[in-house]
Amino acid sequence: MTRLTALTDLLLHLLKWLLLAFAVAVLAGTASAGFLFALDWATTTRLAHAWLIWLLPVAGFAVGWLYLRYGNSVEGGANLLIDEIHDPKKIIPLRMAPLVLGATVVSHLFGASVGREGTAVQMGGALADQLTKLFRLDNEDRRIILMAGISAGFASVFGTPLAGAIFGLEVLAIGRLRYEAMLPCLAAAVIADQVGLLWGVQHVHYAVPGIPAMSAWTLGAMVVAGVLFGVTGKLFAQATHGLSGLMKRWIAYPPLRPLAGGLVVALAVWLLGTDRYIGLGIPTIVDALKEPLPAWDFLGKMAFTIVSLGTGFKGGEVTPLFFIGATLGNALGPLLHQPAVLLAAIGFVAVFAGAANTPIASTLMAMELFGAEIGVYAAIACVVAYLFSGHAGIYRAQRSGHAKRTPHKEPEP
Repeated sequence: MTRLTALTDLLLHLLKWLLLAFAVAVLAGTASAGFLFALDWATTTRLAHAWLIWLLPVAGFAVGWLYLRYGNSVEGGANLLIDEIHDPKKIIPLRMAPLVLGATVVSHLFGASVGREGTAVQMGGALADQLTKLFRLDNEDRRIILMAGISAGFASVFGTPLAGAIFGLEVLAIGRLRYEAMLPCLAAAVIADQVGLLWGVQHVHYAVPGIPAMSAWTLGAMVVAGVLFGVTGKLFAQATHGLSGLMKRWIAYPPLRPLAGGLVVALAVWLLGTDRYIGLGIPTIVDALKEPLPAWDFLGKMAFTIVSLGTGFKGGEVTPLFFIGATLGNALGPLLHQPAVLLAAIGFVAVFAGAANTPIASTLMAMELFGAEIGVYAAIACVVAYLFSGHAGIYRAQRSGHAKRTPHKEPEP
């Protein structure tokens, strides 16, 4: 009878979380699909009307004013979700979803250099948390459903369900995973990805031809590249947070911060005579996986993204990190005597692994995007990047669960 009761409890647990995960996935997958369609429209419109870049300061002011007037309670974005998972206090306001959706589309329409994962994660988390009220979930279940919302948002915006599932578990605390949430996160990520596809979402397909056979030098090159990718991710996170702090000290009125940032970006585009470093930059990422690119491309994208995010534009960091990593890897290929395409693919995920402290999700993403054959190389570079990126990252609310390495101890005399 005890075994029967245990089995019944397990089956009820399975049914409960599959149903909740399904609800989260439908909400997050649908929201991500609508967001991706709007993003495509914004990007196409901006490319067709280059003069829109001069309205970026006005767009920045509008985004800043909107959040000042209506978004104080959700200004924390993805960090607010992480904080609520660690210390549940109150339901995430539903307004987070439309606010970040609108602000991100506006940012892309007028030429800010921002990403998209932050938007999808915030929408997924905010929508998932509404189920807390509907089903009167306790704090422990609320933590799990928020994690499922993060996983669903990440998976559906990139088309990477395995990476999305682990991202929702891994991003919360450095060196610690919450395995009790694995089933809901996995189910929500897989279903949300399928929901997006059913709505007609088409993700970019990447290819890495001719992955070389494993050798001592190839593995060594991954270690060297991983160090550089990790340091790059660390510098990106520090610079973005540093500029954000400076802007808050220098400019008291929040809407003026993205206005100033928008002016800097617009002038930089005009002076450089290129829009290469604004928006998502997916065409350049694709090119980095095909042919040699200018060695300074990663620096250009870093500068434009740091200014955009550090002054208050919305969207996220991950796709710009993909750009930075892919172009840096492309430049490192000849220096490390490795195919530039291979190191571009590795950099694509490894800079993100270092900046977000998510080496497992990043490795899975590499395998989902580029094929399982790249797994060993990606794992080495992502783990090394994670080790060399320090304990701070792009998510301020991320906790430190365990140290990244065992502290050095002096031998006893």
